[in-house]
Amino acid sequence: YNKEAVMAITQAMCTSFKKELLEGVHNFKNSGGNTFRLALYTSSATMSAATTAYSTNQEASGTNYTAKGNTLTSVTPVASSTTAICDFADTTWSSATITANGAMIFNESASGDPAVAILAFGGDKTSTAGDFVVSFPTADASNAIIRIA
Repeated sequence: YNKEAVMAITQAMCTSFKKELLEGVHNFKNSGGNTFRLALYTSSATMSAATTAYSTNQEASGTNYTAKGNTLTSVTPVASSTTAICDFADTTWSSATITANGAMIFNESASGDPAVAILAFGGDKTSTAGDFVVSFPTADASNAIIRIA
């Protein structure tokens, strides 16, 4: 048994993203900011806080899904008490046949498509000729998908 061979998607804010924030790589402004995307991945993918950039390796495929996934909208950075948060609108692949185990938010505007966060779905999620929807949590200081406390 080789423990190294076990594939897993671990939910995390990418460590490289934290450093890149301090370097000014990511701009979350609604108007004039960067383009952020959500790509879906199969259970064969290995992604975690150590993931640094978008990759096609083990990216999901299927009817009405294209490489790099969907563009995220409603990028709205705000302050909630002493916590900075960023929210995205839920995203849908319509009439899609897809199986995914997780996803990556990444910055398509920056050189090398740097990773922002990894989302673990807790198991395979499938749509068959239907809508595949990724719903983001409530945009508040305790739940927003991106929080800096």
